[in-house]
Amino acid sequence: FYLTPSQVNSILKANEYSFKVPEFDGKNVSSVLGFDSNQLPANAPIEDRRSAATCLQTRGMLLGVFDGHAGCACAQAVSERLFYYIAVSLLPHETLLEIENAVENGRALLPILQWHKHPNDYFSKEASKLYFNSLRTYWQELIDLNTGETTDVREALINAFKRLDNDISLEAQVGDPNSFLNYLVLRVAFSGSTACVAHVDGVDLHIANTGDSRAMLGVQEEDGSWSAVNLSYDHNAQNENEVERVKMEHPKSEEKSLVKQDRLLGLLMPFRAFGDVKFKWSIELQKRVVESGPDQLNDNEYTKFIPPNYHTPPYLTAEPEVIHHRLRPQDKFLVLATDGLWETMHRQDVARIVGEYLTGVHHQQPIAVGGYKVTLGQMHGLLTERRARISSVFEDQNAATHLIRHAVGNNEFGTVDHERLSKMLSLPEELARMYRDDITIIVVQFNSHVIGSYQNEE
Repeated sequence: FYLTPSQVNSILKANEYSFKVPEFDGKNVSSVLGFDSNQLPANAPIEDRRSAATCLQTRGMLLGVFDGHAGCACAQAVSERLFYYIAVSLLPHETLLEIENAVENGRALLPILQWHKHPNDYFSKEASKLYFNSLRTYWQELIDLNTGETTDVREALINAFKRLDNDISLEAQVGDPNSFLNYLVLRVAFSGSTACVAHVDGVDLHIANTGDSRAMLGVQEEDGSWSAVNLSYDHNAQNENEVERVKMEHPKSEEKSLVKQDRLLGLLMPFRAFGDVKFKWSIELQKRVVESGPDQLNDNEYTKFIPPNYHTPPYLTAEPEVIHHRLRPQDKFLVLATDGLWETMHRQDVARIVGEYLTGVHHQQPIAVGGYKVTLGQMHGLLTERRARISSVFEDQNAATHLIRHAVGNNEFGTVDHERLSKMLSLPEELARMYRDDITIIVVQFNSHVIGSYQNEE
């Protein structure tokens, strides 16, 4: 099935979103210029989610990508709730008191976040009251725990991740008299989601990662070339430290059954995730909740199934690994993306493609044909394609879209092949998932001048 270039573009651009940070009287005080984001579904409905927001009561910007599994319910809940938990964790004691007093007396609340959302990024309106009550309980506890010390960003991120996961689990155990809500909280808890979140404040960049989505920094070297710096580690079987951590948390007798075929208990790819209560609750609790839950849950084979060799839960945590990086003028952009991107592209290529796109400069490398015997005719074709590629940069107004075009359409020579792109984008829903995963990307562009002036002040 052949798609024309304009059909390809309309599919690629359907979910793109861009945000430019407004300048204040010509002086841009943010270290972020703006960001581009986009999603390309492979699952129907898509199981990935994305979020971006500016913190209004503290400084800084939050951006994140969330990769759901066993459905999209958990990724959806985390994408709309996690940033509130982080923002509340960062608030000073006085502000928390102000917010609590406003709720107590029925006054309007201070807005905590300004969301930057695509029209397709929806909120579950039905659950908003429940979600708000859980969040309020959290800030009430923070008020009671007041130590008088200012909160460390790293600590705030870890606490927010763990607390939200705990609330997801608790809401499912308590249930809800409203049958729709009851089924929703159970679907959220029994599905799962990874999360990779960035908090940018001045030159301080914190990445909190749970699972196997990734954060990568694009750095421009002195000679103008691009390099990639990893700012997260995948929590899966390829990460030896992670395998070690899981083994340390369980008895020696389980050593052989913990990780099988590169999966946790032979089933789950990520070793850290939100939700997934099947890997966290005791067998008794799972049975009790499923039996007393709505019929849809009881009829669902997945929720009834207990993982093999399930002896000492929890096997899974949502606790993130947090990496702090001080931004430098040569750090030009940050890419946050779900594993759908990293399965198809090496981070070095990602850095180069985004870097060249943002600067509009192509370092014309000699064409690499990687050991292939190439005829003159083929070489001519490659050179013509290169010329077309330069013009294709201008058809994408969004760096994330440009990256997805390469991730899906690249051929063995590293150039976008329209025929391949057309084939991959016209696969029917039931086949698409066999060839690729959902892809969600956020590209954050930094303001080198502002970052440079921070450094000079020091």
